[in-house]
Amino acid sequence: MSSRRSRSRQSGSSRISDDQILDLVTRLQQLLPESRNRRSEKVSAAKALQETCNYIKSLHREVDDLSERLSELLETTDTTQAAIIRNLLMQ
Repeated sequence: MSSRRSRSRQSGSSRISDDQILDLVTRLQQLLPESRNRRSEKVSAAKALQETCNYIKSLHREVDDLSERLSELLETTDTTQAAIIRNLLMQ
C-alpha cells in the first residue's frame, strides 16, 4: 500500500484529505495569472505549487524594485512633497 493511501486511511480530524488538497490546489491555481489563461488544461499539484513559488518570487522582486524606486523618488523630491508621500503611504 502506498504511503499516500495509508496516510489518508489514518487521517483524523487534524489531517487534510486528498480531496481537500486537490480543492486547495485548484483554488491556488485560480489565483495565478498564468493559470487563468489556460482554464481547461489540467496541471499537476506539483506544477501548480512550482508556478505559485515562481509567482511569489516575482512579486517579491517587483516589491523590491518598487521600494527602491520609491526611495529614489523620495530622495529627489523636496521635503514637503516627501512628507506628503510618506503620509499617504502610512494610511
